[in-house]
Amino acid sequence: MKISYNSQRPDLILPEYGRGIHNMVHHATTIEDREERNRCVKAIISTMGNLFPLLRDVDDFRHKLWDHIHIMSDFKLDVDSPYPKPARETFQEKPKRLKYPQSKIRFGHYGKTIERIIKDASLEDDAEKRKQMAVGIANLMKRTYVVWHQNSAKDEVIANDLKMLSEGRLVVENPEILAPVNHIVAQLGIVQESNQNRGKKRTNNNRNKMRHQKRN
Repeated sequence: MKISYNSQRPDLILPEYGRGIHNMVHHATTIEDREERNRCVKAIISTMGNLFPLLRDVDDFRHKLWDHIHIMSDFKLDVDSPYPKPARETFQEKPKRLKYPQSKIRFGHYGKTIERIIKDASLEDDAEKRKQMAVGIANLMKRTYVVWHQNSAKDEVIANDLKMLSEGRLVVENPEILAPVNHIVAQLGIVQESNQNRGKKRTNNNRNKMRHQKRN
């Protein structure tokens, strides 16, 4: 019995469907009788849809299945499709190059979205509303800060950064009213490692190094 390895077989055009589906499509292209070929292709489409049972009855997805069967046949399949036969050139076009945003971010750990929020809030004319928004935005900044610098999230730093980014329009007069770090950590589900545990880890690591040196 001759063994056939995948490395010796033709490459799969759409690997997600597997070699079995590709072989079915290839067989369909060899059927000369049009009615029989149509029946065969409908059966293949049904089998392809069974691989994605939650999507197989969605019209847009069925359209995609018909496009895929034409692609797998190298656009050689001539059948009565409920959708227009796609052109080979459509799938050979290179996608347009996406423009990468070039705007600079003053503080990367806050992100561009928070800077936009600060800019919009700075336009508020009512001084009392600006005070309220300043506290809310400062808490949002602190949440973001904690993700990156859990052990150095100082309220004064947050307040100063907010004042700088808003050009003095948003001021937190009493930074101590901001949410405490442990409260933010609990909300975010971040596991804090105590100093005691960190100390134990260092001790154990040092012991392991000493044992390794003695053995060598």
